[in-house]
Amino acid sequence: MAAKNLYESLSKTMIDEVHRWGSMKQTGVSLRYMLEFGSKPTQKNLLLASQFLYKELPIRIARRIIELETLPYGLSQKPAVLKVRDWYLDSFRDLRSFPPIKNKKDELDFTEMIKLVKVRHNNVVPAMALGVQQLKKSLNLKLDYKDLHEIHQFLDRFYMSRIGIRMLVGQHVALHEPNPPPNVVGYIHTKMSPLEVAKSASKDARAMCLREYGSVPDVNIYGDPTFTFPYVPSHLHMMVFELVKNSLRAVEERFMDSDKVSPPVRIIVADGDEDVSDEGGGIPRSGLPKIFTYLYSTATGPADERSDLGTADSVLMAGYGYGLPLSRLYARYFGGDLQMISMEGYGTDAYLHLSRLGDSEEPLP
Repeated sequence: MAAKNLYESLSKTMIDEVHRWGSMKQTGVSLRYMLEFGSKPTQKNLLLASQFLYKELPIRIARRIIELETLPYGLSQKPAVLKVRDWYLDSFRDLRSFPPIKNKKDELDFTEMIKLVKVRHNNVVPAMALGVQQLKKSLNLKLDYKDLHEIHQFLDRFYMSRIGIRMLVGQHVALHEPNPPPNVVGYIHTKMSPLEVAKSASKDARAMCLREYGSVPDVNIYGDPTFTFPYVPSHLHMMVFELVKNSLRAVEERFMDSDKVSPPVRIIVADGDEDVSDEGGGIPRSGLPKIFTYLYSTATGPADERSDLGTADSVLMAGYGYGLPLSRLYARYFGGDLQMISMEGYGTDAYLHLSRLGDSEEPLP
């Protein structure tokens, strides 16, 4: 049976509602504001935060539903993309059918509901990746990555929006934690040590490399262990994990059949910047323009179809070509950036800049 589009499967009232909310203005929030507001999780503040989300989340979700309906090259009709659209529709319905939030009980019920919304969207990244794989398969790779510029732009907007939605929901839910650890405000650590996060992410990446190859290069980390600043540790962990994992794989594959000892991957932490460098042979010059697109990967591609789309947000899908573009979006979400410099035949430097001030507002696609 042919997949139904939005206009065939929904009532006119619901379609109008999605478009009405999708045309409203989004409101960006800065890391500093989240930190200051969340540091006093009084009942009044939690009520205000839930009332803000009650209005803000349907706007952001409606915008994504409209975009998911109008993608080029038939991507909107791919089964995996239709599944994602339905998750967004279900969440929009849940939010719009929830009564106005007026008291503590309403606020707690709303928090439980958005917690379930967040879980519903756990598999959006692998599902969208699968949709793009389905598109590539149906096009028989006739199109070059340059031809798919429109799709890359959509995916950038879509994933940036997803990062924002998950941050706002996760932050609100985490503020209900009755006994938060010291210096923790929701998702934010007020005294995050980038060096400690780099150590933890490197340990995880080395464990993955060891499982994959049976051996693993060393990772040498340099920096001031006393330096801290407010940030979201899970975001930094994800970015460093991805960069180190790529470097370890490049070094391991380059020196696999060599008599030489694999050179270590180096991480230099300086203030809000992290530099991950390796001697893994670099990225071919022809590949450099593609490394931040969603259809390029130097790893072996994953299976085209998987019955289980997985639940882990932390492992950034080696082989789908999503790790670097997603890491760059996480960096940019709070005003930072990710840049790559590669010398073919030698190695690669990844330069990750994090904004320490935390006063830039979310980019709102």
